[in-house]
Amino acid sequence: MTHDKHLATSLDNGPEDAWVSVIQKMDEAYADLVRYQVEVEEKNLELEENKQFFDSIQSSMSDVLIVCDHSGYIQRVNRALEFLTGSVGESLIGTRFTDLVESRFLQKVDSFLNQIRIQPVRDCELELKGVDGPVPLSMNCSPRKNRRGRLVGMVLIGRPLGELQKAYIELNNTHAELKLAQERLVQSEKMASLGRLVAGVAHELNNPISFVYGNMHALQRYTARLSLYFDAINEGQSRESLKAMREALRLDKLIRDLNSLVDGTMEGADRVKEIVNDLRQFSSTQESEKKRFDLTHVIRTALHWIIKESKHPVEVRETVPDGLFAFGHSGQIHQVVVNLIQNAVDAMMDSHEKILTLNAEQVAGTIEFRVSDTGSGVSGENLSRLFDPFFTTKPVGQGTGLGLSISYGIVSEHGGKLEISNNPTGGAHALLVLPIEESPVV
Repeated sequence: MTHDKHLATSLDNGPEDAWVSVIQKMDEAYADLVRYQVEVEEKNLELEENKQFFDSIQSSMSDVLIVCDHSGYIQRVNRALEFLTGSVGESLIGTRFTDLVESRFLQKVDSFLNQIRIQPVRDCELELKGVDGPVPLSMNCSPRKNRRGRLVGMVLIGRPLGELQKAYIELNNTHAELKLAQERLVQSEKMASLGRLVAGVAHELNNPISFVYGNMHALQRYTARLSLYFDAINEGQSRESLKAMREALRLDKLIRDLNSLVDGTMEGADRVKEIVNDLRQFSSTQESEKKRFDLTHVIRTALHWIIKESKHPVEVRETVPDGLFAFGHSGQIHQVVVNLIQNAVDAMMDSHEKILTLNAEQVAGTIEFRVSDTGSGVSGENLSRLFDPFFTTKPVGQGTGLGLSISYGIVSEHGGKLEISNNPTGGAHALLVLPIEESPVV
C-alpha cells in the first residue's frame, strides 16, 4: 500500500520521477538477489566442505561403518566395509544389513533394533561375509534418531578382531616374558640369599654328619668283636672259654650300647635329611601347591641358619610359640623370613648392642610375625623406597636391592601384608602378616 502511494505520488510529480523510483526498486531487488545468491553459494560451499570432511573421516576409518534405517536396510557405508566385502558402496545401499552377516550370527543381529531401544549394543562378536572368507568383528550398535528424538535407524561400527587378537597375543607374550624375568630375578635373589647362608648350613650339616661318622666307627669296632666271638662259637670252643672271651671283649656292654648307637645314628641321619629338605624347599624353582605349613619351623630354621653364619655375636630374643600354621608356599615364605632376619642382622653390624627380637602370634584369621633390631633404623626419605626394585642402603656389592621388593610381591600374592617402620626406641621393625586359611574366591 505504501509502495502504491509512493508510486502515485511519483506519477503526480511527473514521468521522470516515476521511472527513477522504478529503477531504484529494481536495483534494490537485484542487490537482494545478489546477496541471497552469495549467501546460498557460501552455504553450499560450507556444506560441500562439511561433506568432504565427513567423507574423509569415513574413508580414513579402519573400523567398519554401516548406517541402516529402522528396517535394517543399508543407507551408507564406508571404505573399510567396501574393502572387507569386496563390494562397491553403491551396490550395498538398499540391501539388508543381515545379508552381510554369516548365517550362524543372524539370530544375534536380528535383535539389534529392539535392543538399542533400551541401550546400545557393546562389543558383540560376529562374523561378516568377507571377500576372502568370514571376518570376525567386535560390533557396537547405537540408535540413530531424528530431530524429534524418534528412532529412524541404527549406526553399526565394527572393529576387526584380527588386530585385537594380534595385540592380545603380543601383550600376552610380553606378560609371559615379564613373568619369566620376574621368576629369574626371584631365583637369583634366592640363590644370593642361599649363598650367604652356606657357611652356617655347612656347619649345621657337620654336626649330625660327625655324630653319624663317630657312631659308625664305634659300630665297626663292635662288629669286629662280635665276629671274633661268633667265630669262637663256630669252632666249638668250651663254655668256659667263651665266657672268658665274652668278658674280655666286654660284649655285654657292647650289646647294651648297640640300641643307643643305632638310635643316635638314625637321629643324625634324620637331622641331615631335615636340613637338606629345608634347603631344597628354599632353593626350589618349582611352585608347589599352596597349603597349610608350619610357620614356626620356617622361622626357627631361617633364624638358625643366619645366626650360625653371622660373623658377629647377636643376642636373640625369640617369642615364637609352637604350632603356628599359615597358608601358602612354605618355600617362598621361607625366603621372605630369611630376608627379613638377614636384613635385621646386617643392620646391626656396626651397633654396639646387637639384639634381635622375634615374636609371632595368631590374631583373628592371620599370623603376625615381627622382627626388630637395634640398628640405626631407616631414614625417612628411604622408608617409602624400601620395596622399590634395586633400591638398597647397603654398600655396593653387598646387596642386590631385590630382596624386599621380591618379598613384598610374594606376600601380596599370598594375600598378606608386609610393612617396615622405625622403632620409637631405635632400630627397624618389620611386620609380616599371613593368612592361616585359603582366602575365599570372590
